[in-house]
Amino acid sequence: MKVSNHLRNFSNAYDVLEQTFNNTYNGIAIVNLDGNWLKVNESVCDIFGYTRWDLFNMDIDNIVYAEDLGVHEEKFERLINGDIKKYRVKQRYFHKDGSIVWVLISVSLVYFKTGRPNMIWQFTDITKRQKIENKLKAMLTVADEQNKRLNAFAEIVTHNLRSHAGNLEIITEFLAEDYTDFDTNENFQLLKKAVGNLQETVAHLTEVGKIRVIEDSKLDALNLHDFTEKAIYNIIALAQNADALIANEIDEDICVKGVAAYLDSILINFLTNAIKYRSEKRRLEVHLSCTLDTNYVVLKIKDNGLGIDMEKFGEQLFHMYNTFHCNEDAIGIGLFITKNHIESLGGRVEVNSVVDEGTEFLIYLKMCDSSIAE
Repeated sequence: MKVSNHLRNFSNAYDVLEQTFNNTYNGIAIVNLDGNWLKVNESVCDIFGYTRWDLFNMDIDNIVYAEDLGVHEEKFERLINGDIKKYRVKQRYFHKDGSIVWVLISVSLVYFKTGRPNMIWQFTDITKRQKIENKLKAMLTVADEQNKRLNAFAEIVTHNLRSHAGNLEIITEFLAEDYTDFDTNENFQLLKKAVGNLQETVAHLTEVGKIRVIEDSKLDALNLHDFTEKAIYNIIALAQNADALIANEIDEDICVKGVAAYLDSILINFLTNAIKYRSEKRRLEVHLSCTLDTNYVVLKIKDNGLGIDMEKFGEQLFHMYNTFHCNEDAIGIGLFITKNHIESLGGRVEVNSVVDEGTEFLIYLKMCDSSIAE
């Protein structure tokens, strides 16, 4: 009686294992050490498109993608030598219809009786996932190539601008030598300083074009008041032509962590935008001030211009190629670049705006000790 019960229990357990083997979602196969199929479940047949009879009567290598024939070798040797208990590989196979199937295979040894072991292979079809990964890799490759081309373009533009800026500087020197009274001419002095600023801007162009997150250790201490004064001076012609009042109310000792080229670009972009989107109903006023917020200096740039409908455009404000006013010169890239510059310095930007009242940008920049500012 006891022997009969043991046999019945063994039979029931075997039936359960057999049902599990045959009905599991993933493919399972028993393979001998020579790579021959001994037993496969229906899922293996579904993955490759072959019947069990087809698989038993073919060499498994016949359907393996040629470049993947050796992917098991190293790990298989370690498994046989007892160095590892299991391993996984990705391998490509040819489906019966000729298409390529990507499979993740988990391999382990199994001993059904004393003697030579066999292997359990578990198959997971990862074709869709692999196609997505391949597309992403292709997109990253394209993006990398485009980035290299853009960098090359930036280098060419920088080289050409440097040449032109150098020529302008030489011409101003010749004029100063030929016309000694130019030294007291206000317009000539403005021109001379503008040429000097152009030279400095050109020197920063390559760095400006490579927007990236910058490590704290590579950020310089910059005097925010001085950089603001310089930015105002650089757009003074635009401001005078627009009859704009721009007030630098930033404390002279306030310093931030940053990159000179980026901070220049941030300030000039916000100032030129304020001028571009001024209201015809009133004289433009732009006030630059700042407050301290834990580890940040909050630069506030407030104007009384056209304003922005934040409910309608708030989420799109810093997107590339978005414009919000009927301005023929607007191409919708300035705020996108500016936001990226701010974030690359470890900061962020917030906006408060009311239509026909004006806009206030809050630019959070990392604070630093003013005593080490450049």
